[in-house]
Amino acid sequence: MINVMDLGISFGGQKLFEGVNLRFVPGNCYGVIGANGAGKSTFLRILSGDLDPNKGEVSISPGMRMSVLKQDHYQYDGVEVLETVIMGNPRLHEITQEKDALYAKEDFSDEDGMKAAELEGEFSDLNGWEAEAEASSLLQGLGIETSLHMQKMADLKGAQKVKVLLAQALFGNPDILVLDEPTNNLDIQSIRWLEEFLMDFNGIVIFVSHDRYFLNKVCTHMVDVDFGKIKIYSGNYDFWYESSQLALQMAKDQNRKKEEKVKQLQEFIARFSANASKSRQATSRKKILEKITLDDIQPSTRRYPYVGFRPEREVGNDILMVEGLTKTVNGEKLLDNISFTVSKGDKIAFVGDNELVNTTLLKILAGEMEPDSGTVKWGVTITRAYLPQDNSTYFNDVELNLIDWLRQYSKEKSEIHIRGYLGKMLFSGEEALKEAKVLSGGERVRCMLSRMMLLNANVLVLDQPTNHLDLESITALNNGLRDYSSNVLFTSHDHQFIQTIANRIIEVTPEGMVDVRREYDEYLEMKNPSAKSA
Repeated sequence: MINVMDLGISFGGQKLFEGVNLRFVPGNCYGVIGANGAGKSTFLRILSGDLDPNKGEVSISPGMRMSVLKQDHYQYDGVEVLETVIMGNPRLHEITQEKDALYAKEDFSDEDGMKAAELEGEFSDLNGWEAEAEASSLLQGLGIETSLHMQKMADLKGAQKVKVLLAQALFGNPDILVLDEPTNNLDIQSIRWLEEFLMDFNGIVIFVSHDRYFLNKVCTHMVDVDFGKIKIYSGNYDFWYESSQLALQMAKDQNRKKEEKVKQLQEFIARFSANASKSRQATSRKKILEKITLDDIQPSTRRYPYVGFRPEREVGNDILMVEGLTKTVNGEKLLDNISFTVSKGDKIAFVGDNELVNTTLLKILAGEMEPDSGTVKWGVTITRAYLPQDNSTYFNDVELNLIDWLRQYSKEKSEIHIRGYLGKMLFSGEEALKEAKVLSGGERVRCMLSRMMLLNANVLVLDQPTNHLDLESITALNNGLRDYSSNVLFTSHDHQFIQTIANRIIEVTPEGMVDVRREYDEYLEMKNPSAKSA
C-alpha cells in the first residue's frame, strides 16, 4: 500500500498542488490525468522518491518493491539487452555480480563458500534461476526478437531501447509499477501485450498516459491532477470524463430534483458497468462503480478547446488518384509502387510499424515532397489543409504574436475574427499576444489547428495530429474530425482516435499495401485473429 499524506510542492513560488491525501492499494491500476503543466510527471517523481516534496510525505508498506520506467535511453548503452532487463531487480542483479566475483576467485576460501551459500539462497528466493527466461519472455512480448538479447543496448534503435527499458520496469514481479507514458514509441502489438500484462498484474500500477484507449482498457481508477489538488475517482477514463460532464450539467441545473439526478447517475453507472472490459478486473471494477454516490463525482474545471472543420465547398466525384508512387529516402526505399484512389466520404488512417513511411506518403500527398516516380492527381474541386508532424518551419525565427501569425492565413484580417479562432484553441485575452516562437509543442499544434479551421478545406491531411496534445485537446480534435463532413487522410498511434474516425485503413509494408474498408478494431482482428480487441 502507498499512503500520500498532506503532500504539497511548488517551484519558484508557483504552487502545483497541496494538501494531497491519497491511498493506493494492490490490485488496482491508477491512470494519472491532468492538463499539460498540472504536475502529473512531478507527482510520479515524488511517488518514486526521485523528487522531495516541499510538504508532506509518501509512505510505502514495508517490503514492497517499486519499479520505475526509466527515461534515459542512453544510460545502459554499454550493457547487454538481457542484463539491462534483469537490472530491473537491483538486488537480484547485485547478488548475481557478487556470486560471479566470488566464483572467479583463484583463492576461494571457506569464508567465501559460506558467503556464496548465503547468496545462492537469496538468489533462489528471488527466482534468480528463472531470471533470464523471464527477461527473454518480456522482451519477446514487447517485440524484441531473441537475436538482439545479447547485443549491447547501444546497438539498438531508439524505439527498441524504449521497449527494453519498459521490460526492465516490468521484470521480477515488483509490488508497485510507476510508469510515465509507457505506450510511447510502442507498436500496436506491443501495446496490446502490455494491456494484458497490466490487467493481470496483482500489485499497484500508477501511470501517466495520453492514450485514452489504454486508459480505458486497464484502469480501475483515475487520478485527477486539477487546479492544485489531486483526487482519485473510480472507473476508467471514459467514465471519469462522462461523469464529470454529467456533474457539470447537474451543477448548472440546481433546480432539478435530487431524485432525478440520482436516477440519472444510476442509469449512467449501470451502462458503464455493463460495458466493463472483459478482464480480471471487470468484476471488481463493476463493484466499485455500483458503490458510487452522487457526492462522489465532481465537475471537472478543465477547459476544452473547440475544434470544428467546415468545408467551403463539397467535393466532386474525383478526389484523389495515386498511381505507382515510389520514394527512396537516405538509401532506404520507403514507398514502392503504391496505388490507391480516395472516394467521397473516405476517412483513411494510414497505419504501420514504420512511421517514416506514412510521413513520407502524406508529405507527397500534401505537395511538400516529390516522389521518385508515380503520380498524385487531386480532383479540381479539392482544397487541402495539411498538418505536418514537424511544424517547426511555421514558428522558428518568426517575430510575430499569435494574432499576426494567424492573420497570415486568413482572408478576413480583422482582429475580432482572428481572436475568435484563437479563442477556440484557448488563446484568449493576453494569451493571443504571445510570441509565436516561444510556444510549447502543444500550443503550436493548437495554433496549427486554428490555421486549418480558417482554411475551410474539403480534404484534411494530418500527420500524427495528437502529438504534444493533452487529453482535453485530443478529445476535442477527435470529436471535430469525427463530425467533419468531408474527407480525412491521417496517421496516428492513438487507438481510440483511429477507431472513432477512420472508415478505411491502409497499411503500407515492404511487401506491398493492405487496403481495407473496415473500422480499426476489425482490421486488427483480421490481422491477428487470436488477439481480439476487448
